[in-house]
Amino acid sequence: MSELTRRQFFHDSLIAAAAAGAAGPIGKLLAAENTSTSITEKGPNEKLRFVICGVNGQGDSHIKNLLDEANKGQADIVAICDVDESVGNKRCDEIAKKTGGTRPKYYKDCREAFDNKDIDCVSAAVPNHWHALLAIWAMQAGKDVYTEKPAAYNISEGQRMIETARKHNRICQIGTQSRSMTGTIDAINFIKAGKIGDVNLARGICYKSRMSIGPAGEHDVPKNIDYNLWTGPAPYREKSRYYTAEKGPVHYNWHWFWDYGNGDMGNQGIHEMDVARWGLGVNQIANGVIAYGGRFGYIDAGETPNTINVLLDFGPKTLEFETRGLTNVKFKPLKGVDIGIIFEGTDGYVAMTSYTNGKAFDKDGKEIKAFSGGSYPQHHVNFIKAVHSRNKDDLHCDVEEGVLSACLVHMGNTSYRLGEKVAKDEVINRLKAVKSNDNVQDTLDRVVEHLKENGVTIDDKTMFQCGNFLKMNPQTMEFVGNDKANQMRTRDYRAPFVVPAAGQV
Repeated sequence: MSELTRRQFFHDSLIAAAAAGAAGPIGKLLAAENTSTSITEKGPNEKLRFVICGVNGQGDSHIKNLLDEANKGQADIVAICDVDESVGNKRCDEIAKKTGGTRPKYYKDCREAFDNKDIDCVSAAVPNHWHALLAIWAMQAGKDVYTEKPAAYNISEGQRMIETARKHNRICQIGTQSRSMTGTIDAINFIKAGKIGDVNLARGICYKSRMSIGPAGEHDVPKNIDYNLWTGPAPYREKSRYYTAEKGPVHYNWHWFWDYGNGDMGNQGIHEMDVARWGLGVNQIANGVIAYGGRFGYIDAGETPNTINVLLDFGPKTLEFETRGLTNVKFKPLKGVDIGIIFEGTDGYVAMTSYTNGKAFDKDGKEIKAFSGGSYPQHHVNFIKAVHSRNKDDLHCDVEEGVLSACLVHMGNTSYRLGEKVAKDEVINRLKAVKSNDNVQDTLDRVVEHLKENGVTIDDKTMFQCGNFLKMNPQTMEFVGNDKANQMRTRDYRAPFVVPAAGQV
């Protein structure tokens, strides 16, 4: 571990340990001194001025959300920031045409945008490795922040985001939009009211096609992209072997490389992970984790698993997450769910089949309740409301909630990455470390069947990569007795793109 990493981990441990002794969970830990106020405190009828950062993919949805009728009269998009000049300027032209107003100012570097005192809020949809640093810089500059999921690229960065929001009195919303969907809200309230009995098991399901991205190769990055800025905190590669000629990591496939992304569990899956934790009613990270899986079915440039099962131990409760990406044959949904969540209760179950829709069933499988409703702009509506009220409790997904859910992803990936190739029987032996687990044999059998249908046989030559059970201290957010796992709580940063250490935000 580098000296920088050691120093950051040492600081993280100190602040976490002190908080654990004095206040308990992370939210109390980071009730830091407020040192800044809003640059422009606005009344509820005044428009907030936004810069949208990262506008090639999900950021375009942010633009549409803020221009939607639901946010009409509440927001002005006064600036666009993107390291791809062609995309950034294209969005500026589109916004001017749609609104008939002034063309937003284009920025390539987010730091220049944050220096603009006329900007109130940041809405960001940048790659995962940029989530924390961009949000921290923005909050330090007095901006309120809406940033995409997962909240942070690693555990330590999440802690720093919460610390920054509390210290600088900023509103920070994480983009897990299900939190603002009436259908999902109604379903969670139904579960918490005991309508399906006691719920001690939630399953997050991510059965989504993720085929080969092509072989690795060294390619020049397009000239219209500032690759230094895009790379930011990650290691810089002059000619990246990750960049494939057809579709390199810059505009999407970064999800499948550990330097930049967190795999599909941190991409699609974080939505389901967040709702699963919400419905279980657990307001901390798990006590421990174990994961198994692999990148099966093809050999390509990607690194993250296309198949991974994660078992998260919350004591009396368990959260299991299933990610499957091979789709040469049609997925077999589990209780009707291929992307969503299943809550198993003693008197029935709830199956959420989308961000907005789901149904409740009794023990005999008879439908007893349906849930639906919600739209994507509502999460930005909620953010704007909280910016005006200056009350983080008005947020549907305050940064602390987002970080807790993101850390479950990071725990699962850590177990997987520290794992080794083992036979199926050894996978079962290791899963027994989770005392509150479900029938892990049935789950493993379903995974093996799915792989077999896609031409992959798990045998002595093709095995699962399986980690050992990693015990976690939920108060300090440190792994217990595992130095290698704790090293993965943070990363080595490339100056000047350095996430501050604990106490230095």
